[in-house]
Amino acid sequence: MDLCNLEQIKALLKRRGFQFSKSMGQNFLIESWVPRETARASGASQGVGVLEIGPGIGPLTTELAQLAEKVVSVELDRSLLPVLQETLKDHDNVEIVPGDILKVDLKALCQEKFAGLNLVACANLPYNITTPVITALIEAGCFTSITVMIQKEVALRICAQPGSSDYGAFSVFCQYHADCRILYDVEPVCFYPAPKVMSSVIRMDLRKEAPAEVSDPALFFRVVRASFAQRRKTLLNGLYAVFGSEFSKEEIIKILEDCSLSKSIRGERLSIQEFAQVAKKFEKR
Repeated sequence: MDLCNLEQIKALLKRRGFQFSKSMGQNFLIESWVPRETARASGASQGVGVLEIGPGIGPLTTELAQLAEKVVSVELDRSLLPVLQETLKDHDNVEIVPGDILKVDLKALCQEKFAGLNLVACANLPYNITTPVITALIEAGCFTSITVMIQKEVALRICAQPGSSDYGAFSVFCQYHADCRILYDVEPVCFYPAPKVMSSVIRMDLRKEAPAEVSDPALFFRVVRASFAQRRKTLLNGLYAVFGSEFSKEEIIKILEDCSLSKSIRGERLSIQEFAQVAKKFEKR
């Protein structure tokens, strides 16, 4: 069966009585090059285990199964389980785990399912859970890389550079933990039903070492979040709004001056290294 053939997809879904769920953001791929190239980009190979999120009817799953040692796919929609049982019946290295990826203990799941394997994550993510899923995958600390198809707007934010309008706290979070790059765009016509936005496939290679010296990550990300909390505010005012109970405005100005930063600069101008400098000054005081 061609899992990207629209007529075959419609026949399969009708036969299984499947109904699309808007709340789950379900859009199935109908261009075979997309799952094929995404699987290749993921680094799936023998000796590698792949965690997939939201397999749908399984086009990406089947491509991953042909490359990887083992694929474990977490699917929230139980009405898709009999569909997947049919479409994946020839792939004995695939396991479907029913569940909500945002409620799954990722570390425990990976330890149970992928013993002895190098781990990557690969998925066509529902747009409405993109940020929390990527955050959870990064924080799990299990994966060498994360390759996902997401809304292009979010992909641009993740990969944005300092000074751009897309650069924000999530950009810093992702780039602190991983080398992030956009691989290619996927147009709405590649899906059934077609979404209203462009998609992009990105790959995030998790770093073995942080790109800046940070002794207190919790403080570092507190500084980052404060700096972007209100984008029209200066860095000084953003920091003072969060740290004002601990530092006077004059002390924060001195911290910025010690980092060779103007008190009128905005947070979106700072690199990860500059945020690390500011956090270090807060730590020392």
